[in-house]
Amino acid sequence: MSWARRPLLYLALLTTGALLIHGYHPSVEDAEIYIPGIKKLLDPHLYPFCPEFFLNHANLSFFDELIAGSVRLTHLSFDLMIFIWYVASVFLTLKACWDLGVECFETREARWAGVATVAALLTIPVAGTSLYIADQYLTSRSIVTFAVLFVISNTIKGRPKIAALWAVFAVCMHPLMAVFGISYALVLWRTRQTRQRAISHGVAYQFLPAVFLLNDILPTPSDAYQQAVATRSYFFLLQWQWYEWLGALAPFLLLWLIGRLSERGLPRTLRLLSHGLIIYGLPYLFLSVLITVPARFRAAARFQPMRSLHLLYIIMFLLIGGLIGQYILKRRVWRWVALFLPLCAGMFFAQRQLFPNSPHLELPKGRAANDWVQAFEWVRDNTPVDALFAVDPEFMLKDDQHGFRAIAERSRLADAVKDSGAVTMFPELPAADDWLEELTSERGWQHFQEADFRRLQMTYGVSWIVSERTLDLNFVCPFENHTVRVCRVD
Repeated sequence: MSWARRPLLYLALLTTGALLIHGYHPSVEDAEIYIPGIKKLLDPHLYPFCPEFFLNHANLSFFDELIAGSVRLTHLSFDLMIFIWYVASVFLTLKACWDLGVECFETREARWAGVATVAALLTIPVAGTSLYIADQYLTSRSIVTFAVLFVISNTIKGRPKIAALWAVFAVCMHPLMAVFGISYALVLWRTRQTRQRAISHGVAYQFLPAVFLLNDILPTPSDAYQQAVATRSYFFLLQWQWYEWLGALAPFLLLWLIGRLSERGLPRTLRLLSHGLIIYGLPYLFLSVLITVPARFRAAARFQPMRSLHLLYIIMFLLIGGLIGQYILKRRVWRWVALFLPLCAGMFFAQRQLFPNSPHLELPKGRAANDWVQAFEWVRDNTPVDALFAVDPEFMLKDDQHGFRAIAERSRLADAVKDSGAVTMFPELPAADDWLEELTSERGWQHFQEADFRRLQMTYGVSWIVSERTLDLNFVCPFENHTVRVCRVD
């Protein structure tokens, strides 16, 4: 095998290892927002009730069109195509890290140690942003991550046209996350041409006019929107815990130390990347503090400037891993094992704690072991497409975060976990009012009786219920297992 192809083989092995360590759960957490948008493109008859809870997100990018188009083009099953895209996104993320590692380090040990560190830490939390480096499921963030990394690697290589193409693709996939990557690429490009201090001051000052204009261009949030955004403490930097602050500030110290080390004979690119990350990250930190303090900037918190840490974490771990490989691991196999075995074991253990009632790999065509997922799959296969469901508004906290819409392919009333996050992105739209109205109508779910469900039927047209077996219902329930039952409101 040629040396040119050997890195691709090793990257494929690392991708497989990352999948085994971090798991795969295609319908959990934010997949409840992204997956229904794709499915509605493939079948417009789905989700006739309140599709704005996920379609507003879908309208911001071409992610749904990309995935739906690939399903139509290949004629593969939906679940299999989602899995292929997920594996491809992990592989391309590691490939982009390898490209950066080649520019930063001269030895293969350093390059592979950097990439392996990123692969081992894919699901590490990014400070208090409610993000991982890579989710355990496919979203537009999965695609934009490798896209912005290719923007950066091509900027470092002096290929502006290719970098621009990747930047356009990134914007089409996830405009907000693309802005972070493009801004860092611009910092790198300008740093190569002018003095770093002038750059850092210039970038910081460019934020100030935008901040003072926020008061004039931001919509006045409704009471419902303010209640929704109050459920997202990670939007507001001053509500972070001390360890989240540590995760936000410590990287800047580490990057400064990496920059100092790179002045002692290491490639100039290493210093460029580390100093560039400091210049890139500090203005976003300043902006995050600023929009957290005045109440009139509350609607601006949805832009979450601290999500800039997502890209910073990836490159920081790549650089740290590379330096460990170069100075400590070298070619001593036992040192590699001593570092990565406990690291990977710890990450695997953490994932099992997050999804204790689900298989570690929820592969296509696999048998559902989770009781809630079994119920959702029964709903998908045995109820009318236009059925409207009432489900415990906190069900995602009880079923390993699996999404009802993503699996059951049916409409439901708003929940208290995921829909609140969806509406916080759109203060100017009535989705927040709909969310609060529906959530209020479900208040006291644990004590609901037949009259309460009749009220939901009269108000919204609810025709089915998914509930835990602890509720005493006098309806016909054609499906039930140890935990939940599915009942028809006649």
